[in-house]
Amino acid sequence: MVLVLDFGSQYTRLIARRLRELRAFSLILPGDTPLEKVLKHRPQALILSGGPKSVFQPDAPRPDPRLLSSGLPVLGICYGMQLLAQELGGKVERAGRAEYGKALLTRHRGPLFRGLQGEVQVWMSHADAVTGLPPGWR
Repeated sequence: MVLVLDFGSQYTRLIARRLRELRAFSLILPGDTPLEKVLKHRPQALILSGGPKSVFQPDAPRPDPRLLSSGLPVLGICYGMQLLAQELGGKVERAGRAEYGKALLTRHRGPLFRGLQGEVQVWMSHADAVTGLPPGWR
């Protein structure tokens, strides 16, 4: 089972639906769900959704920090990726201007992208960017 932690993205339900289409059971929970409640669902992985906030805003939603050291695989999408990078020692900066539109995904070898063929088109909508990866990331 994959838990999708929702940080306000308009695409959270679409993410969960795509997981079901891949025959993976998924459940959506609020982004700030405490670790104990997350673990009660016995997830095999977590997805941190995107959202309308910036990681630089004082009222920006945050996950329970213990999730990041729980041993569960975590995928961050847009705001979720920026949160992961910032919380784990990477560098996130405000982009010179907001980006909005279609983009091509750069794939690397590894289990996350197994089964994807050719170029993958994605949608982007953000004003912040990860400019430095956390230690151990590539």
